Amino acid sequence: MNIEKFIQRTEILHKRLSDLYQTASVLPWISPELLPEAFKELYNTSKIAQLAAEELYQQNEELVKTRNWLEAERHYYQDLFELAPDGYLVTNTEGIIQEANLTAAKSLNISKHFLVGKPIVNFIPLEERQQVRYELIQLSKSDRVKELLVRFQQRHGDFFDAALTVAVVRNNQGKAISLRWILRNITERQHLESAKVKDDSHIFNNRPLQKYTKGETIALHPSVISYVSQGFVKLSTYCETGEEVVIGLATAGMVFGSSLTSLSIYQATALADVDLVSIYAGEIAASPTLSHTLLPKINQRLQQTESFLVICGRRRVQDRLHDLLQLLKREVGETVPEGTCLSVRLTHEDIANACCTTRVTITRLMSKLQEQGIISYDFKKRIILRNFD
Repeated sequence: MNIEKFIQRTEILHKRLSDLYQTASVLPWISPELLPEAFKELYNTSKIAQLAAEELYQQNEELVKTRNWLEAERHYYQDLFELAPDGYLVTNTEGIIQEANLTAAKSLNISKHFLVGKPIVNFIPLEERQQVRYELIQLSKSDRVKELLVRFQQRHGDFFDAALTVAVVRNNQGKAISLRWILRNITERQHLESAKVKDDSHIFNNRPLQKYTKGETIALHPSVISYVSQGFVKLSTYCETGEEVVIGLATAGMVFGSSLTSLSIYQATALADVDLVSIYAGEIAASPTLSHTLLPKINQRLQQTESFLVICGRRRVQDRLHDLLQLLKREVGETVPEGTCLSVRLTHEDIANACCTTRVTITRLMSKLQEQGIISYDFKKRIILRNFD
């Protein structure tokens, strides 16, 4: 019932009862003692109903104000969601899109209306979907915000690289009920970073180069950081049994040095012909330009080392090899018609040292991967990863 009509009817009822009561009270031939008790109760009840109706009306006014305020807030946050510079998606735990903002729809080159109900993996290249499905399973098991780098494919076939930030939403019982995604197209940023690498090279152009041939051990000095101008450098240490453990791979544009580690044994070996530029720690401290240029590179070096350490911590050798190949695909992979070619040639001994296992074991596992058609080799004996995720 409409609240205002209810109040009006209550007021009319109260007025009629009041008039009736007044008339009955003044009639001379009716004794006040004869006035029915029920009639008095009915009159008093109508007064209570009128007061209750007035209170209900006031509460309804407050509810209307609250509803209007909440609606305004909803529109405000909906506008923030829709017009945010980053793409926002809400999916269920299986990755089915439930909500999407305009930026996400624009990034994927599809209408918002057609996004809802679609699996997010539909916009990921076939060869990378299995890895994303695996990540979806892992996300529901963790409360940590996850950062992913994923290649997306737009509706009409254009590809772009995206940085995804994913958070899990849980109900009161702790069960995962949805995923919230922030999608950033980083293709342009990567182009800028590539251009920046080229710009960085100008900083070192006037410095002398130290050249090392493949297999040569690179001399390290505690006060020097080496910048790789060209080539590949294997970074390793040795365990108590005398076995080598690979802890990093410095490629062109990266830095390394004994000052960046606390390991007592730290060795750098050229995996190909290498050109290095030496930068003294004192120069870095005195030059804001050098500091600004080298800090991201040092951070990159440390992050890669952590990745190698995580690989060593995996229980199964198969998992260590899989994660290592994924890391190498990301760090030194080049797209070729057959798949992704690792631009540096690594021996089975090198791979075994990175996986903390024996060369014989790696040879057996690599042969199995080759039989399955997952890997192959080019004429330079470099590994080609085919449909590898």
